[in-house]
Amino acid sequence: MAPTTTNASIRDFANAVALGLSDTPRWLPARFLYDAKGSELFEQICDLPEYYLTRTEAAILSRSAATIREITGPVTMIELGSGSAVKTDHLLAAYAEAGRPVRYVPVDVSASILRVAADRIEETFPSVNVAGVHGEYEQAFPLLAEFAPTMLLFLGSTIGNMDHSESVAFWRRVCAAMPLGSFVLLGVDLMKDVDLLEAAYNDAAGVTARFTKNLFVRMNRELGAALDIDRIEHVARWNAEWRRIEIGARFETAQDLHVAPLGRTFRIEAGERIMTEISRKFTIDELEAYLACFGLELIRTLTDDRRWFALMLFRKGDGECW
Repeated sequence: MAPTTTNASIRDFANAVALGLSDTPRWLPARFLYDAKGSELFEQICDLPEYYLTRTEAAILSRSAATIREITGPVTMIELGSGSAVKTDHLLAAYAEAGRPVRYVPVDVSASILRVAADRIEETFPSVNVAGVHGEYEQAFPLLAEFAPTMLLFLGSTIGNMDHSESVAFWRRVCAAMPLGSFVLLGVDLMKDVDLLEAAYNDAAGVTARFTKNLFVRMNRELGAALDIDRIEHVARWNAEWRRIEIGARFETAQDLHVAPLGRTFRIEAGERIMTEISRKFTIDELEAYLACFGLELIRTLTDDRRWFALMLFRKGDGECW
């Protein structure tokens, strides 16, 4: 059964869309990309040959999960944006091998994908207790203390989807909620050749394009946007100044975008772009220095042979937060 869309969630969607479309340049919140169809498409993206991130991170996890377990000892794993949690199997297997019960708390905005992941994990790992949280990241923060000792999993370089102000607000919340001695395992996409970066978000099969367009399909369905989806083009390009891939939609023709729950209409001109997502790229040194400002001490960095991707294991110290 598909998750029910409530009046409150539609109103939240409508308000967020109106806010982004009232700005210059225009943008839409990335979190609304992940309805049931969007989550399904993203899982397909993770298997694409151009999308190196998932398989590279999974290989690092496979090789390093036991090392991570040895460093942290027994912990409750709380994963933000867990999705199908297939990569997390490497960690669950390593912690289960220690012979103790394991608690795993996946957090995701897609109720359907949470159910599928929980059923699969409980069948594969009988000693793992899965307690899924359907909602936004913030709903999991109180659990960092309640289930201590904990390790917060923030994989897939999802941190790259936040701009600077969003990142500061996020890490402040983590710092305030996380008890001393708890851990963060952060997956990070590193700087590399621009052609590789752009190819990862412009796959030959067009799955990423369908993922972007699905947001506008959702707007038609839930907000009465009345858009001609066939006249909307997916665009993903590298912005060297901001060191990020900027992903969005280009309108091939002028269209009126209706937000029916608010009784508002926005004119989108031919050639205009609306940004739906960013993907920032990092260096290990800058992230170590940055997260130290939030009381997080780097314990171990694990990378692939090409240094395309990194897993960075942090521990909450007694330093003050920004």
